[in-house]
Amino acid sequence: MNKSVVIHENELKGVLELLGRLEAAKIHFTLARNQEDAITVEVAVPGQRWEIDCYSNGMLQVEIFKSDGSIRDASAIDELFQDFSD
Repeated sequence: MNKSVVIHENELKGVLELLGRLEAAKIHFTLARNQEDAITVEVAVPGQRWEIDCYSNGMLQVEIFKSDGSIRDASAIDELFQDFSD
């Protein structure tokens, strides 16, 4: 038995418009699926990273991560593993 996937035109249209705006502005992005009911648009611009979650109900959520501008040496890699390894 095949199940049909229903894509609501308005919800898909909004996501496609967002992607079109990013492409027109030459802003790099990738797509990910980190949640069952959403597609995440990951945007990388100098000094910032954005996560735009586009939910199946049409809702958008944006989280912005900003750099403080500091540049670290290679010891930061050791800190990364120390702080986030199991």
